[in-house]
Amino acid sequence: MDKNYTFKMFWEDLDNGFEIYYNYMDSKYLIYKLGKNCYKNELVEAKPKSPQQKSSMITLKRVMELFEFMENIEYKTGI
Repeated sequence: MDKNYTFKMFWEDLDNGFEIYYNYMDSKYLIYKLGKNCYKNELVEAKPKSPQQKSSMITLKRVMELFEFMENIEYKTGI
């Protein structure tokens, strides 16, 4: 991840309606904002027999905790 990409920039992108893919612990996730302090985190790709949740609702506090460990951040495009 680019060192110049800060959490504030990431949060503003989510707040503006972007859907963002990222890798975390060898799995690929999609995150987007649903409402005030409410984000949806969906598992897109994982290894077989992965114990991770397929979908979860998280708060901004959890998003901040995850941001530090996110890798390969990509924006979802409709193309």
